[in-house]
Amino acid sequence: MTAVPRPVRRLEGLSPERLPFAELVAAGEPVILTGVVRDWPMVAAGARSADEAVAYLKGFYRGQLVVGSTAPPEAGGRYFYDHTLTRLNFEPARVALDAYLDRILDYRDDPAPPSFYVGSTDLDTYLPGFRAANDLALGDPMFDPDRLLVSIWIGNRTIASTHYDMTNNIACCLVGHRRFTLFPPEQVRNLYPGPLEPTPGGQVVSLVDLRAPDMDRFPRFAEAMESARVAELEPGDALFYPAMWWHNVEALDAFNVMVNYWWNEAPAFMDTPMNTLLHGLLSLRDRPMSEKQAWRALFDFYLFGPAEQAAAHLPPEARGPLAPLDRVAARRLRALLQHRLNR
Repeated sequence: MTAVPRPVRRLEGLSPERLPFAELVAAGEPVILTGVVRDWPMVAAGARSADEAVAYLKGFYRGQLVVGSTAPPEAGGRYFYDHTLTRLNFEPARVALDAYLDRILDYRDDPAPPSFYVGSTDLDTYLPGFRAANDLALGDPMFDPDRLLVSIWIGNRTIASTHYDMTNNIACCLVGHRRFTLFPPEQVRNLYPGPLEPTPGGQVVSLVDLRAPDMDRFPRFAEAMESARVAELEPGDALFYPAMWWHNVEALDAFNVMVNYWWNEAPAFMDTPMNTLLHGLLSLRDRPMSEKQAWRALFDFYLFGPAEQAAAHLPPEARGPLAPLDRVAARRLRALLQHRLNR
């Protein structure tokens, strides 16, 4: 028997024009922003009917092909792997969005339909003009418009297997209901991550099926569930959750639409930490444990402590790569690393 996830905290009565983004990021916890997008025309169209929601979306579509992923009924809506964990259980294809939307509606009354999923599709590119009427007020300086990613997710009853993102996220539930089950980053060991590649959506996913967890195969998942949070979203709600939190996302109705805002406060010139992890597999993982413990101490000193710690005792002219990074220093460090890798 696994624990029941705790409900995510709700904030009520927020003004959509003045959302406390800096405070939310600093708190480092998921929180539901109740009803902050309920006045969007997309929400109103979906409240009337799925047909009106589809018609509203089609009004912005200009014909560019999108990626639509289709899974057979036996997948149960879960976008995952086949039994070998080497192939995915769905087929992505370039599709016309208007025809794909019609296909979703054609199956709305089918008790066991195929799964249809348009995931993480750039909103401004594929539905230009949508944000003119459906958008969050993002006046905080942390939202660099050149680095903010706003995407749309459309489908029927689907499950995005438990994964993490390297960005902060505001997920706006517009049509249909959604359930997020979230786990803090330190639960990674208890979530039994799958292969590094291929992955269903670009990130590693947990092998545990939350609908029916196999506790004989994944016994530590019980510990993960003790830390889990659940967010039940109605149309018009938004969910904030911090970068690196694992999340399982269930779309619960026959037609669902969500818009996500992704951003990261790290400078754009910084490399992705996933490259560091891959390099660590090459250079550290298979060393003797005593060596790894020594390297852990070095990493704590140089990387995981305060950014200024390792160079605080050095004069500025002697700090080299330990000095604060800027674009020029990052380019120089990247060139040094590439030279060493190519030796």
